[in-house]
Amino acid sequence: MAFLDDVLQPPSYGWKTASGEFSKPTPSMIFREFFSRLNIFKDKKNWLPFFSWLKVLFLIPFLVLFITNYFNFWLLGAAFLYSMILMGTHGTIWYHRYCTHGAYTFRNSFWKFFTKNLVLSIIPEEIYVVSHHVHHAKSDTPGDPYFAEGGFLYCFLADVNHQPIAKDLSEKDYNHVLQLMKHTDLHGNTYAGYKKWGSFANPASSVMNWILNWGFWIGAFYLMGGMGLVCAMFGGAAIWAVGVRTFNYEGHGKGSDMRQEGTDHNRQDMSINQIWPGYVAGEWHNNHHLYPKSARSGFLPYQLDLAWCYVKLMHTLGAVTSYRDSRKQFYEEYHTPYLIEKNASKAISKKALVAERQKS
Repeated sequence: MAFLDDVLQPPSYGWKTASGEFSKPTPSMIFREFFSRLNIFKDKKNWLPFFSWLKVLFLIPFLVLFITNYFNFWLLGAAFLYSMILMGTHGTIWYHRYCTHGAYTFRNSFWKFFTKNLVLSIIPEEIYVVSHHVHHAKSDTPGDPYFAEGGFLYCFLADVNHQPIAKDLSEKDYNHVLQLMKHTDLHGNTYAGYKKWGSFANPASSVMNWILNWGFWIGAFYLMGGMGLVCAMFGGAAIWAVGVRTFNYEGHGKGSDMRQEGTDHNRQDMSINQIWPGYVAGEWHNNHHLYPKSARSGFLPYQLDLAWCYVKLMHTLGAVTSYRDSRKQFYEEYHTPYLIEKNASKAISKKALVAERQKS
């Protein structure tokens, strides 16, 4: 926990007050922190969050061109499927279940590379992975990088304000970061490189990977459907890149307790299972917080889990050699006991009602 207490760069307004309470910033404080941390002229160590948002900005012209020059309902449908389902599911498959939690293992680096590049590269793995370990350790408490009680902006701009790694890690703690990222096959900075750039990611390799990834998909989409399809897909990706930043606020009840009995069995934090993120991305969030290392989080019959379908397919093809599936454990430890208790409670209530009627 000591490592996770210090691995992220604290915002200027802090994680908590001197008395240990959550330090909730005002919107103006959040925006000041956001623009300060994007300022690469002030400090070149701000390059990674700047780079992440630069890619989002580069997607916007494609969206504008799609709307103004190429719009039709077929392309709109293709953009919807690509952004909402393919990119959403890929985020769960790659960033969440593999890079962060190691819920399954690939046979070799080829399949890892294949999965990583299934869609447009937008979010830097480092920003997602390290902070997500902190999120699970401190979920819905001060220090959680996307603590929903902080409000919408606190979560929406968290990738810049709260998720980057600290710039003053010791060599021992930086080696811990390297261990968290080792299985991804990403080539990170040495400690000397980290001291120079303030990140695990190396600027040169990050830019090169971005150019190659986007260049491949521009060519592929153009060959499949011309410039209209390119603009539709990249424009859809722009919508996803902005929309995905709203998830953790909504996925933790917008700062309120929105958990439902019989559906959200995890009571250690405010995470909830939501139909839309569940169906389009396999993100059954309350289930995931119960079993974060499970390659499946859609445990109940109606909980479609497309990310799990991909892992299972890859396992059948031999590309994935092993995975964790906590569905049986979920039923044994949570859902079946809940049903038994619920049925017992109904039986008691029924007996009491019969007894009351007999008295009257």
